[in-house]
Amino acid sequence: MNAPPKSRLSLGRAAFVVARRDFTAILFSRVFFFFLLGPLFPLIVGALAGGIGNSLSASAGEPEVGIALSAEENARFAAAYRALQPQLGTGVLPRIRPLADVPPGETFDARGLLERREGNIAAVVTGTLDQPVLTAAGPMGRLRADVALIAATARGSAPTAYPPVVTETVATSGASDKRARIATAQAGQTLLFLLIMLLAGMVLSNLVEEKANKIIEILAAAIPMDAVFMGKLFAMLGVSLVGLSVWGGVIGGMVAMADMQGPLGFFDPAQLPDPGVGWPMFFVLGVAYFSMGYLLLGSLFLAIGSLATTVREVQTLSMPVTMAQVLLFFFASYAMARPGEPIEVLAIAFPLSSPFAMLARAALSEGIGVHLLALGWQALWVLIAVRFGAMLFRRRVLKSGAQARRSWLRALFPKSKARARA
Repeated sequence: MNAPPKSRLSLGRAAFVVARRDFTAILFSRVFFFFLLGPLFPLIVGALAGGIGNSLSASAGEPEVGIALSAEENARFAAAYRALQPQLGTGVLPRIRPLADVPPGETFDARGLLERREGNIAAVVTGTLDQPVLTAAGPMGRLRADVALIAATARGSAPTAYPPVVTETVATSGASDKRARIATAQAGQTLLFLLIMLLAGMVLSNLVEEKANKIIEILAAAIPMDAVFMGKLFAMLGVSLVGLSVWGGVIGGMVAMADMQGPLGFFDPAQLPDPGVGWPMFFVLGVAYFSMGYLLLGSLFLAIGSLATTVREVQTLSMPVTMAQVLLFFFASYAMARPGEPIEVLAIAFPLSSPFAMLARAALSEGIGVHLLALGWQALWVLIAVRFGAMLFRRRVLKSGAQARRSWLRALFPKSKARARA
């Protein structure tokens, strides 16, 4: 009996050909240009809105506390305010503004002044230094304490001499370092989730489009279906990494330009403590776990695409996977707060939550060996998911006879089964 004809290309070579074809076709298309611009518009609008908001806040000025006591007490109140400022620091006490010198026996209409909404007065102090009256809108616990401190200092009942305090600054502490690493882990998990959910849908739309045009069937007739799926996955991963590089470069440029105008109040890289594995390795692991998470979710979307024939069916079938991915993200976030417990081990072992759990572990703990094992474990599940998706496509779309009767284990590991029979 003649041996079955072999494919002209090996599985890896065929996958590379498909990946190169899809990568170049998408990268040099006009659609990809608009795809790159899509997420940048919200960033640009947000930056412009933030700048306008800061300008409006600066033009509005800081709220002031009006002082309406007698002439003598107004002067004593202002002197006590100036004496306390060096001790408490700038910005701790509210800004004060003398309103009027109230003669003895008369009262100042603080309520009427505030209701007229004139100027930038947020509260008014009337009465006397012995019995100050604070009129303001809303809670005033902190403001009441500040007024009481200034009034006590003006009366002379507060200390007038303060002992010098020698301060020593350390770079970090155990508590602050742990809190910062937890914040880094949460930010890394959230960014990883958003990027995977934003970009993984391209795999599904590309497969449905080629199914409608019958291109996928032509490819399946020429090379193994496993190679088609694997090539498409890695092509879309390459396109996504190019997009991330462009977005990262634009954001980095915006941050650098803003830093040239002055220190960034909301972000100071020098104040960020190192993650457990260090920043360079954390970024490398972030790219690796993004790749694995993208390939895992993309392989599921490829399997869904093999079951769908229209865009509406794609949306209906992909919705449960999307919702499950959201739940798995929250599951990995919950497991992050319980390191070493069985729930963290389960989050690491389950393929779809493993990238999120391991990225958090990279931020919280040291050591590289466990990440190499996790990446190998995730790569194994990517292979299994691709083979399973290819099997579904052969059975549901191509309806090939001999392959359709295989069991799913034989479809996942066809070469080992052939060796067993030999």
